[in-house]
Amino acid sequence: MSHVELKDTDKLVDVRLDEKTLVRRRPEVEHERAVAIFDLLEDNHFSVSGLDGPYRLVLGIEDNRLAMDLRDKDDNALTKVTLPLSPFRTIVKDYFMICESYFSAIKTMTPSQIEAIDMGRRGLHNEGGGLLMDRLSGKIVVDHDTARRLFTLICVLHIRG
Repeated sequence: MSHVELKDTDKLVDVRLDEKTLVRRRPEVEHERAVAIFDLLEDNHFSVSGLDGPYRLVLGIEDNRLAMDLRDKDDNALTKVTLPLSPFRTIVKDYFMICESYFSAIKTMTPSQIEAIDMGRRGLHNEGGGLLMDRLSGKIVVDHDTARRLFTLICVLHIRG
């Protein structure tokens, strides 16, 4: 992370997913989405170059790009940051595969086998968060945990029913 002095207002106070077509997701995925948003709102560091927070964020996918619609605390539009999704495709695909293995494992495998799969899952999560931090460089500064939670939401947005 850049060594930027963060202010108390450099944070997200609302996070939503813009879902043009509401998708019914498996309970495990809905749980991941809810936890990511809850954890983001509890603790995050989010600073937009040239703008003052706190911020409301609506995450969506438009024209095969990640769209980060940023608003002020009163819900007035500030800016929209878009990123190509193609750099995330492989990590998202790998993350989905390991999550499937994890959800299957917790039903039948030993704790040590589950832990091994979970370590892989966390590694991919870290990789996705790091990629997001790199892609946001110069536009938005986030800390590691904020990037990981946003990566979770990017994965959720990829699910198409």
